[in-house]
Amino acid sequence: MHKMITGCLLTLFLLVSCKNEKKNEVSETWRTKKAAIENAVHNQLLEVEKEAGWELLFDGETMNGWHLYNDAGAQSVWEVLDGTLHSNPNDESLTAGDLVTDKTYENYELSLEWKVIGNGNSGIFINVQELPHVPTAWQSGPEYQILGADHMDYDVPEKRPGCLYVFLPQQHKVEVKQGDWNKTTIKQKDGKIEFYLNGELTAEEDLTSPEWKDKVTASHFSKYPEFGKSTSGQIALQYWYFETWFRNIKIREL
Repeated sequence: MHKMITGCLLTLFLLVSCKNEKKNEVSETWRTKKAAIENAVHNQLLEVEKEAGWELLFDGETMNGWHLYNDAGAQSVWEVLDGTLHSNPNDESLTAGDLVTDKTYENYELSLEWKVIGNGNSGIFINVQELPHVPTAWQSGPEYQILGADHMDYDVPEKRPGCLYVFLPQQHKVEVKQGDWNKTTIKQKDGKIEFYLNGELTAEEDLTSPEWKDKVTASHFSKYPEFGKSTSGQIALQYWYFETWFRNIKIREL
């Protein structure tokens, strides 16, 4: 009898120990960065973000707040796909072009995530002036460069990801996460801009300074009278014949 009781207690002890081990294993797994990423909720704001003044520019389900540059009614290459703003280069019946915000912005912090195919090319234009006589967004808005690591321009200093395109090399060298999500932050206050890629400062410029005007004059953008002259305007996502995905697009006034 004594042996039977001892055996039952030992079995119970082992079952409890096993259960606790599994519980600890689940607990530890949940704490990992991998699990946190897998369980992240996208295209939503936390309460603390709302309190800080952030607002979503993309709800993950519709294209509300966005339209094709100079062609708002077109059936465009842009679509909502699996909670992302996606550019589709595979259907030639769709209208190609850049996607712009309905609203204009001046002093703000913009945050978003993006990924692009290996040799892909895209960008984010700021201070865009949507005018009938300006055919494309890039003819008025300076560009935050987006580039895949396999693109032929990837190692050109003034064309690397996060650059102020063709004007400045990366202030701090940052590599893109090839095939994965990268984070962009753009800040503009009184015409002074800062670009960040994956948390690193990559460009700074004062768009009100004489030096900036000289840089524009010395570049091929001098042919476009609206380029780089404004410190407010729309924000545009560039379409450049490659698949690109954007998500978690949010903005707050500064």
